[in-house]
Amino acid sequence: MSASSFISVMVDGEVLVKTAESDAVQVENNWYFPTKDLQNRGQFEESDTHTTCGWKGVASYYNFRKNDGTVLKDIAWYYPTPKKGAEQVADRVAFYVGRKGLKLGSPPVSA
Repeated sequence: MSASSFISVMVDGEVLVKTAESDAVQVENNWYFPTKDLQNRGQFEESDTHTTCGWKGVASYYNFRKNDGTVLKDIAWYYPTPKKGAEQVADRVAFYVGRKGLKLGSPPVSA
């Protein structure tokens, strides 16, 4: 994996997150991206949804408000306080790639 390779999640041409491929972590077939790499952070809104994973802990969710005003509910999740043994998901966010039009990709990198 090249340090210059990037991975992203997009919906309808809008990039939601973009990070160096080496900074993304795959856990249970989901890619977890550093939270700091969210694009257009102001378009992410906390959701009221919470779920529990037996080994990672309680997940919180984000809604995303697209540029056209459409809200995509619960498209991403994160673990505010992961359980011991799940530290690799701390300060990271995962997306429902394949649902709600979300796609995994590699957009061009601008200097």
